[in-house]
Amino acid sequence: MAPPTSASPFHSHGHAAAVLKPPQLHVLTSPEWEDYELLDSGNGQKLERYGEYILIRPEAEAIWKPSLPAEAWAQAHARFQPSSDEGGGTWEVRRPLPERWSVRYKGLRCWVQRSTSRHVGLFPEQASQWDWIQERIRSTRRPLNVLNLFGYTGLATLAAAQAGAHVTHVDASRKAITWAHENQILSGLQDAPIRWIVDDALKFTQREARRDRRYDGLILDPPKFGRGPKGEVWEFYKLLPELLQACRAVLSAEPVFVMLTAYAVKASAITLYYALTETLSQWKGQVEVGEVALIETSGNRLLPTAIFARWST
Repeated sequence: MAPPTSASPFHSHGHAAAVLKPPQLHVLTSPEWEDYELLDSGNGQKLERYGEYILIRPEAEAIWKPSLPAEAWAQAHARFQPSSDEGGGTWEVRRPLPERWSVRYKGLRCWVQRSTSRHVGLFPEQASQWDWIQERIRSTRRPLNVLNLFGYTGLATLAAAQAGAHVTHVDASRKAITWAHENQILSGLQDAPIRWIVDDALKFTQREARRDRRYDGLILDPPKFGRGPKGEVWEFYKLLPELLQACRAVLSAEPVFVMLTAYAVKASAITLYYALTETLSQWKGQVEVGEVALIETSGNRLLPTAIFARWST
């Protein structure tokens, strides 16, 4: 007979399965657009309408076949042809297309234009997040300070400012900051209290903590990889934990919301759930996680674009 063995310290006795409650995953869509439409997707591409102009851009998630015939895709004004370099490529203009034009989402307006990458100045799937930010700010009924890191061309910043918040917008690209400021003017928010900062997001947040500046709301949209204005290297998996620690240090005594979105990373929404839950453990609130998606009008499919986690009181 084998001698008795002591119980392993890692043995759960079946309790873990009983107490573990996986987070419920949500899918966010933005059905209230008028100036944007995902017309179709498939074969690694998406067919989109921005205002009166139609663009074709790469989309790795679109592994299915298009719903619309080739004739519909042939009506596109321009198509982005990616190169072997990640993020690089060229635009093929097929029909007359202005250098830039504006689109509207509710009370916000922004410029759309071709850039040196496949991006055109906004992520339309984030519109539901802009609505959520405004709901959080307006429901609080007190002045809020909001920090937007990796702010790009500023739609989330403008949504927060329009709802009445004082916003600090940080991005490493001076071109993106200029674009965001132009969107501010286009939206009629030129007098809104916005600070535009060209800086590395992590370093800026760490300095804000040392300066004892505090924020009631945080918006984070970090890329998979990026560079700061002084050559600082951003790597999502390596630096996100450090950034979240810095963010915790700049939160006010009564924070209202934190929103975290991730594009093009090999991560799960559950990963963001645990990261945000741990970061905000000292405050009472709830975390909602899931995917951000676009509704395809031709095939009634959802095109996933990003994962998200957001905390609010």
